[in-house]
Amino acid sequence: MIDRIYLNGYIPSLQTGGNLVTFLTKHKDQPIPSPALLGKISEEFRTSVKQFATENSIPIIEFKRGQRKDEIALERRREFTADEGVVFIGVAQEKASAFKASKKKTEGGFINFHWNRQSVAVNHYYYYLEDREFGPAFIKVCSYAPYGIRVYLNGHEWAKKQLTHAGIPFESLDNGFKSCADPERLQAICDSLGPEQIQNFFDRWLPCLPYPLTPEDRAAGYQPKLSIWQMEISLTQVFAEPTQGRQFFENVIRDNLDLGRPDHVQLIFGKEIRKNTPSRFRTRVIQHGVLLSLHIE
Repeated sequence: MIDRIYLNGYIPSLQTGGNLVTFLTKHKDQPIPSPALLGKISEEFRTSVKQFATENSIPIIEFKRGQRKDEIALERRREFTADEGVVFIGVAQEKASAFKASKKKTEGGFINFHWNRQSVAVNHYYYYLEDREFGPAFIKVCSYAPYGIRVYLNGHEWAKKQLTHAGIPFESLDNGFKSCADPERLQAICDSLGPEQIQNFFDRWLPCLPYPLTPEDRAAGYQPKLSIWQMEISLTQVFAEPTQGRQFFENVIRDNLDLGRPDHVQLIFGKEIRKNTPSRFRTRVIQHGVLLSLHIE
């Protein structure tokens, strides 16, 4: 069963300095790719978020350093009574790989700008959602170019929603199931979650939420795409003796030590790995006390 899902949202045609210059000069029809243009887009985005919150009576919460966002979200969700909607909007200043400009003079004495990616602290906006298909979720948007997105979903919550829609009784755990009146149907539902459902969620919500790029920008090709950042898979096993559990996990680790090798990555993602592919592949076994974990990169 797919458990927690974290996705990156990125704009393929806005990832390099040259992409940004094309966006500002060709698409936005500006003679100089000035930082002031990006500042204007960010300011208009912040204004649109405040207007959206006011018009829909959505609270805006500024996260403070050290606060646990999940705990705040859980408290707010308890107070949310609608079947679907934006529970609240969180604002946090976080590090992001964003564009910064350096000023340069041309041979004719004119001012121009060179753009590159750097780690900068900028505002991110969290849209905490209650979705009719996925239940609790959030979409995080970076307020500065290239306007990265992070999406969080939970496969268990999606399965619970499908059981509810089908009228099948079940007992829920915090992140799983205690019992179900139709276990085979539950397993079939869990097995059916895939890219189509996830993409449908993103396509439904993105046009409804404030985003730095306009619908005209997205129609011109500056449309965010999704990629997997992190995905957790759950497999419930019950053991009569603790030693059986230990043996099971040791077998799992032994059987999967080679998953981080390039040839296995090709099989999983359907991508050809070459010598010049800018990646690092490895599998690590990490032990914390008596707990073992397998990390594949």
